[in-house]
Amino acid sequence: MTAPLAYARTIGKADFEYITGLLYDHSGIRLAPGKEALVSSRLDKRIRALGLPGYSDYVRLLRERFDPAELRHLIDLLTTNETFFFREQQHFDYLRRVIIPERQTGRMFRFWSAASSSGEEAYTAAMVIGDVLPPHSWEIVGTDISSRIVENARAALYPIAAAEKIPKPLLRRFCLKGRDEYTGLMTVTKELRSRVQFHCRNLNHDFRELGKFDVIFLRNVMIYFDMDTKRALVPRLVEQLVPGGHLIIGSSESLNAIPSKLRMIEPSIYRLDDARA
Repeated sequence: MTAPLAYARTIGKADFEYITGLLYDHSGIRLAPGKEALVSSRLDKRIRALGLPGYSDYVRLLRERFDPAELRHLIDLLTTNETFFFREQQHFDYLRRVIIPERQTGRMFRFWSAASSSGEEAYTAAMVIGDVLPPHSWEIVGTDISSRIVENARAALYPIAAAEKIPKPLLRRFCLKGRDEYTGLMTVTKELRSRVQFHCRNLNHDFRELGKFDVIFLRNVMIYFDMDTKRALVPRLVEQLVPGGHLIIGSSESLNAIPSKLRMIEPSIYRLDDARA
């Protein structure tokens, strides 16, 4: 009887450097030494599915038989980040309290969730905006580098426990509890989903076709970028803002040492002043 394959549980230095180098080249995300356990745990199931004995064999496959589909698998597996409804709620409070009342009337109000993951951030913004502005006066675009996670966002199905973070009035107005085969799940209303579009986009590539936005959320993403990548990205984001538009980043992040036309309103919240546009 043939012995089962012995799957590697750890990743060697050279294999780690090749895989993380490939991730950096195609996404701008830098996983430094010390993240070996994260990389190996996220790739282990893929290696098993391919019937490979270990990480060295996977690296050999990537080197010798470059396959765009396999590269997408790699990026999908290594770029999934934690997210939940109303994460860093102060940003959504600022959106409701300051940004929406100061918007320019007479045109579409546009919001970009620039690393939308499985959609919670975009749908949170949709609840806040939809609670204040009339339908068809606003729209949201969500983008993420992971094609798999974009499909999850479009499906808009979440564990029922996700509802715990949503304020009760918004929960009652915009969310639905699953039944039958969807028992244990929740979703957002068709009304809300109709105002949100998700696309697979790499922030290192051209995203000008997305158009101009009043607000861009790019939160808890640039912590994975090195300074050169940040300095290249931020001015390109600024170009997508309308005069007076806002860029909001994660509370633990900063744009210090990154030249731009933005003015910090408060930590993690930046504005493109009309006079500087």
